[in-house]
Amino acid sequence: MRGKVRLNTRQRQKASHTAALAALLVMGGIAVAGPSGLLAWSENLRLLDQREAQLAALQRERAALQNKVALLHPDHADPDMVGELLRSQLNVVHPDEVVIKLDD
Repeated sequence: MRGKVRLNTRQRQKASHTAALAALLVMGGIAVAGPSGLLAWSENLRLLDQREAQLAALQRERAALQNKVALLHPDHADPDMVGELLRSQLNVVHPDEVVIKLDD
C-alpha cells in the first residue's frame, strides 16, 4: 500500500514539473516571438524611426504655415507675400513684368 502512495506522489511531482516546464517554454516563446518580443523589436524600432521622420516633416510644414499666416496678418501684411499670393492665385502681373514659364 505504501509503495502505491509513493508512486502516486512521484507521478504528481513529475506532472507538476512537466507543467512548470511547459509554462516556462510558453513564456519563453512569447518573450521571443510575441507581439512585443525580441523578433518584433527591430520592426518596432523601424516603425518608430519612420513615424519620427513623418513627425519632423509635419512640424516643418506647420512652422512654414505659421510663418505664412504671420506674414498675412491683416494688421501688418507683408507686401511681398501679398504680391506673391495675388500673382499665384489670380494669375496677374504688373505691366512691366515678364513671365517666363519653365517646363518641369
